[in-house]
Amino acid sequence: MPEGDSVARVARSLNSALAGRRLARGRLQVPAHATADLSGWTVVTTATRGKHLLTRLLPAEGAGHEPLTLHTHLRMDGSWTVLGPGKRLPARLTPDVRALLTTADGPAAGSTALALRMPVVELLPTAREGDVVGHLGPDLLDPAFDAAEAVRRLGADPARPLAAALLDQRAVAGLGNLWANELCFLLGRSPWTPVGEVDLPAAVALARRALRFSASSPTGHQVTTGDTRRGQQHWVSGRAGEPCRRCGTTIRVVAEVPGDPERRRTWWCPHCEPGPGPGPERTAG
Repeated sequence: MPEGDSVARVARSLNSALAGRRLARGRLQVPAHATADLSGWTVVTTATRGKHLLTRLLPAEGAGHEPLTLHTHLRMDGSWTVLGPGKRLPARLTPDVRALLTTADGPAAGSTALALRMPVVELLPTAREGDVVGHLGPDLLDPAFDAAEAVRRLGADPARPLAAALLDQRAVAGLGNLWANELCFLLGRSPWTPVGEVDLPAAVALARRALRFSASSPTGHQVTTGDTRRGQQHWVSGRAGEPCRRCGTTIRVVAEVPGDPERRRTWWCPHCEPGPGPGPERTAG
């Protein structure tokens, strides 16, 4: 699932193509909004909140409609793609289109943004965005990020495992499994360390710094080692059975427990990340 830094990059692409431009076509190909027609509406911006995308629209002057927000969430399979004027989507992908927005004006009039295989496509009044993102904790990429509130939420249950707390979007928004695993390594703590034993202000500061750098870097997107070469970008994620880059200990992994968001696929170095293990019921490789 794309994480907050990846979603921020998607938003930048959409803003480059759509922001400030009137739509010649605006169609949503999902049952709940199949009759919606956004032609004539103007895209104000696409904002992000955690892993959510909020494309805000204004109606034509005098149309008598309230501002709307197109809420999308990529989850595992969704994507946005932008085609330049005159470009067409390959016919084999046409059944995957869930939203289509084509610009009527601007320097690249006729550009089209397409949501493909998008599992969440909702149209709602902008004033009610809180209905879909109000449950989220402080967003690590928000310029007004509230670090103290993030620390409070992460530490609300001191016995909760560190990785599980970092993944809880209600505590802090924007981290996914890759970042949770890499941050545990960089903090030098087992993913199953109770958060009550962790320096949470330091953890939050590191998470914010890492996500902001990744979201804005032209070359270091989701690179945690500082080495951008293929296969060298991460400390532990995806490296089961390989030697730790720092100490040489074999990286271990435990499988995800289906249906349990607290127990995702987890990689760690037992030497560099001392502390509790995953428990006897989970087999480590």
